[in-house]
Amino acid sequence: MTTAPDNNSPAGYLQQAVGLATRNVAEGGGPFGAVVVMPDGRVFEGVNRVTRDNDPTAHAEVVAIRAAAAGTSNFNLDGAVLYASCEPCPLCLASALWARIGRVYFAADRHGAAAAGFDDALFYEYFAGTRADLMPVICSDFPASDAPFQAWGAQQDRTEY
Repeated sequence: MTTAPDNNSPAGYLQQAVGLATRNVAEGGGPFGAVVVMPDGRVFEGVNRVTRDNDPTAHAEVVAIRAAAAGTSNFNLDGAVLYASCEPCPLCLASALWARIGRVYFAADRHGAAAAGFDDALFYEYFAGTRADLMPVICSDFPASDAPFQAWGAQQDRTEY
């Protein structure tokens, strides 16, 4: 967690995210940074750690969301705002949705990322249903497939999400 920048506006937080991304490149990381701002003003940062951690899910936005969830001791970040140095990819957008982020602002767009060698256009095509061949996903008929859901439904002290 960090303190907020002098300018508590979208432009100020985007500047912070871009600064994180630029510093991350200088430290050998990817050119992506993100900031999650909670409704109470707490600020959590993340940078792309994919190659550093050998974790294909360690995108800056996901790292910032993980930091915010850990820092608030809550997986529900309802009302938080995500600021990203670049347009979030489908993984990052899905993570923001699951975290219940209220709004997302970004600086560079996906076309700028593609020009720098980070082209996720194929992923957008996949989710649009035009490139199912990229990774077939197959539902297999498995008799006990509902057992985990039955166990969940029977659990009296479960935490809903």
